[in-house]
Amino acid sequence: MPFGSKWKWAVGAALAILAIGSTSFLPVQSWLQKSLDGINGLGSLGPVLFVLIYAGATLLFVPGSILTLGAGALFGVVKGCLCVSLASTLGATGAFLAGRHLARDWVARKVSTRATFAAMDKAVAEEGWKIVVLTRLSPVFPFTLLNYAYGLTCVSLKDYVLASWIGMMPGTVMYVYLGSLARAGASGQHRSTAEWALYGLGLLATLGVTLLIARMARRALKQRIGI
Repeated sequence: MPFGSKWKWAVGAALAILAIGSTSFLPVQSWLQKSLDGINGLGSLGPVLFVLIYAGATLLFVPGSILTLGAGALFGVVKGCLCVSLASTLGATGAFLAGRHLARDWVARKVSTRATFAAMDKAVAEEGWKIVVLTRLSPVFPFTLLNYAYGLTCVSLKDYVLASWIGMMPGTVMYVYLGSLARAGASGQHRSTAEWALYGLGLLATLGVTLLIARMARRALKQRIGI
């Protein structure tokens, strides 16, 4: 292995180990919650800081569910979806580039024992961005590792970014909507039974559509890569 390749693998592995270790031994979840509390009082700067924190958390293998729920609680459905969509796409893109360049050897070793990745890699070579969309829609694949793993495939950066953005949208809407319900309940504003009924119907519709899309994605993936 050339010296440059060894250096890249060493740096990439060190960064990845630090990222994974930080989620295991440091109170990352607590820090995220405190960050959300702090963002709430920043006004117009809040969304900017939120996007930066979310994108960084994605690079550190931290699941984004808490932050996505927090976006709904802090910003409401529309602004929350915009913030999460931008942040998750930025984080996923950064991980993709790291997997393709800086940490390529480490990521390759990490996924080499996963039979599903070998099948996915072959499917991506044949169908490209379609597989990216399907894996984003399906909960079968781990989001954070998948970001890095896609850097090893032949999918182009442009197709990856667009397909990831589209595929992550249903899950984003669902979690942000759930977070917005917490905001509505804690606002102290009196709401009628009809208003809460509309919130409930919206929640059921959001959950139903998201689950239906996920099921369709799993079925399509099963046909293409056998999982």
